[in-house]
Amino acid sequence: MEQPSLDQLYMSRCLELASNGMGNVAPNPMVGSVIVHNNKIIAEGYHTEYGKDHAERAAINAVKDTDVLSESTLYVSLEPCSHFGKTPPCANLIIDSKIKRVVVATLDPNPKVQGRGIELLKNAGVEVKVGVLEKEAKELNRRFFVYHIKKRPYVILKWAQTLDGYIDAVRKPSDPIAPVWVTNELSRTLVHRWRSEEQAIMIGTNTVDKDNPRLDVRDWSGRSPMRIVLDRKLRLSPDVNVYDGSLPTIVFVGNNSSAASKRQTFASVPNIELLTIDFAKGAEDQVLKELYDRGINSVIVEGGAMLINSFVKKNYWDEARVFVGNKFFGDGVKAPELSGELFSYDEVGDSKLFTYRNRLSRG
Repeated sequence: MEQPSLDQLYMSRCLELASNGMGNVAPNPMVGSVIVHNNKIIAEGYHTEYGKDHAERAAINAVKDTDVLSESTLYVSLEPCSHFGKTPPCANLIIDSKIKRVVVATLDPNPKVQGRGIELLKNAGVEVKVGVLEKEAKELNRRFFVYHIKKRPYVILKWAQTLDGYIDAVRKPSDPIAPVWVTNELSRTLVHRWRSEEQAIMIGTNTVDKDNPRLDVRDWSGRSPMRIVLDRKLRLSPDVNVYDGSLPTIVFVGNNSSAASKRQTFASVPNIELLTIDFAKGAEDQVLKELYDRGINSVIVEGGAMLINSFVKKNYWDEARVFVGNKFFGDGVKAPELSGELFSYDEVGDSKLFTYRNRLSRG
């Protein structure tokens, strides 16, 4: 087996650092950086939170003896930015710091950068090496890459099904409004962790009607995602949990008289925004475009079967996380069906978790 080079080892550390930004930096990418002098890491940094220092700046600021920077190599998991955003350009800072060698994992797909950072460095006489652990870097920031390349959020489908292929049991009108659990408590905690890692979470009216979920991260530390509710006729009760105003919520409603007559009900509820779309033309394209325009680079679609199937049918999904619980329903709502590549398999207590990737996702 081929031994990794020193550049690969240092870049591996960059990726490890970058992953610490999961759930906190979006819509920015996760980026890590290390500075090496005489084959020793003398400083590290990563992008900790949206709006705060980028990884390169954090690493450079951590160097105690700045005189050694001219003899050092800076490693970074994504091309240094070349534009003014929330922070000044990192490429300029690297040049001003007199760093002579920079190793980059992958180019930035953001049109504001897209090779310009590398060009700035090279024009200033900096030796630049690109492509070290490129595949791993793109995998880490797959949400960011899909957002900029396909001009839509990275779409994650999530559901739990029984051993006989149902995601819900047969419900009677007299049944309580609450989830019919397929998996275990450990699986539910994992789902809350996933929610903290994405910018938005989407759900349809039938699931709200039957389960009345909160769609937050109460079983995990971190930020709850923005709620996205497809409520075509605005038929859900204003008293449901997703309309409690505790989290930013976008409600997509249809251009029909039924929805129009109920809009005033939400006028005084904080954090709720009603947006009208033409459901007859297909909601998926319109919803994803709206989220893209708002800078939301990932959304987890939690249900129900009708909503998930609509994204499967349009091929608007990138990843599917499917729990299989140790239960049989015999009858009920059939689980969605998709054709994708099995990416990983795990056991979560007495449940199984299958993760699929869609290599032919639409954009």
